[in-house]
Formats: sequence, structure tokens, C-alpha cells
Amino acid sequence: MRLVFMGSDPIALPLLEWLIGDEGRKQIELVSIYTQPDRAVGRGQRVVPNAIKTWTIAHGIDLHQPAKLTADVQEALAGMNPDISLVMAYGHILRDAFIETPRFGTLNLHASILPKYRGASPIQSAILSGDSKTGISLMRIVRELDAGPVADVEEVSIEKWDTALEIETKLAGACVPLVARNLSALAEGTLKFVEQSHADATFCRKLTKSDGALDFTDSAEVLAARINGLHPWPGCRINIAEQSVRIALAESGTGEGEPGVVIGQDEAALIVGTGNGFLRLLQLQRPGGRMLPAAEFLRGFPVATGTKLPASDMPVLIKSSN
Repeated sequence: MRLVFMGSDPIALPLLEWLIGDEGRKQIELVSIYTQPDRAVGRGQRVVPNAIKTWTIAHGIDLHQPAKLTADVQEALAGMNPDISLVMAYGHILRDAFIETPRFGTLNLHASILPKYRGASPIQSAILSGDSKTGISLMRIVRELDAGPVADVEEVSIEKWDTALEIETKLAGACVPLVARNLSALAEGTLKFVEQSHADATFCRKLTKSDGALDFTDSAEVLAARINGLHPWPGCRINIAEQSVRIALAESGTGEGEPGVVIGQDEAALIVGTGNGFLRLLQLQRPGGRMLPAAEFLRGFPVATGTKLPASDMPVLIKSSN
């Protein structure tokens, strides 16, 4: 099959490597890659290519970076005679003409077990919700957001100290067996798709920096999940001595204390009271510094027992279909 890939996030790199490897080439020919145009990033606003573009150029594969998916772009896609388009974290909404251009249509790899967490931040939402697992769903693209029928899912576990970074790595690897075991059925016309239960759908929006706020009147369990789920971006922060301290990893513990008040520290954590239980902050970073284990951080940035950490409202990230 002639396959066109559309994506802009490095989560797809393990799959792309497989597609051009010995096993992948037995089933498909990767004829072209579409990705977002180069963007200005960082404080210096330097224009840099994304990881997908860099990989594509390094492997000599045909590359397209349209700013808009115009009729001319769709005509060029049709001229490639693709059998299938595979989309993952592309960043463009595809019109019907694009979806229907390949012979077998257009499939999407979505980083959740649908119908949970349709939308822009499914990895973070699964961790914030305290789920024990998440996965990659292989689905047909339809006009409604992430609402297409699903052919198959590859699940991964969410462990106690997994942040969004670890889960993204797991999901990147999970794309390979998911695609590998379904390509032949797709080519033979035997791949079965099952409609989602739309009434059970939940939706998660795009993250913003303000999502890193923490409300210590909430439970330690909820707060730890939020901290871990939002690392590395946007990251949760607390204000200590008028400095914005970033937290990368946390866990909940039993105990009673005033919400937001530092209870003390042990060999592994800075301990803070919450509305229910103790919040153990395991990795912290001061402005301009490195992310450090709590014990090492506190040697250079001591935080006195009894320090009151200011709380902020935590924006809601997930909503139901109702």
C-alpha cells in the first residue's frame, strides 16, 4: 500500500522508523509526509523545524508543509495515488475531500482509549483523572472531533510515578504493534470498525500555562496527579519566597495538615498539607536552575516548616459530553 503520513509531533517517530524498516516495507511504501510549517519557538522566537520535518529530510522522504489545506494541496495529494493516509497529532482539521482521497480512506491514531478524552490533551487528562491505563486508538476520521469508529486499541499502563513524558514515550512505542497488526486487514478490506459510545465521551481542551495552578484545599491525590500529568508542559508551580518554583513529580500520602502549609521534609520530599492527606513534592526547580530531587533542591533553597504556600483555582481540563 502507498501510505501518506500526516503529523507534527515527535510521538510519531517510532512508528515512522518502523514504517521504513524491514517489517514496515513488507506492507507499505511511505510515499510522503505532511507536517506543520516551521514555527518560531522559545524566548528568542527562533524559527526551527519540528522533529517530524527533521526526520523526514534526514531520510530523504517527500515532504509537504502547507499552511492551509487548499484545493490545490488536495489535488497534489490525489496525484500521489495514496492507498491510505495515516494521521497523528497533525494540527490541521481535514476536510472531507482530504479524508476521502486515499483508496482506503484516512485513519487517525489518537492517544486515548476512546471515547474517553477526545480532544487536545488526552495524555495529561488520563493521568489527571487517576486512570490506571490509557492507550492508542486506531480510528477512521470523521468530521466530528475524534468521534470516528474505532478498529483497535493498544493499551499501556499508567504507573504511580509516570508523568506525561513517560506516558507519551509508552504510547509512541504502542503505535508500532497497533499499526503492524492492522495494515494487512486494511489492505484486504477486512478491518472492522466499531462505532464509539458517544454518550460516554469526554473532551479535553488545549493546555495553557494557567493550568499549572494548584489549589491545596483539594486532596493530595488529586494534586499529585495534576503535577505528574502536567509535566513537562505546562508544569505546575508554587510561589516560595516570591520565586516561582516548578514541580515535576509528586505523590500523595496519609496525614492531616493545614492546606498549603509546609509540614516539613524527609529524605525524599517536601511535605505539604492539603484538604485530604499530605502532598509529597519529589522534584523541584527554582528559576534558572535544574530540576532536582527534593533533598538536593532543599539544600540550596531551604523551605521552613510552617511556610504557607499560596493556592490558586485549578482550571477544569475535562468535560463530559452532556
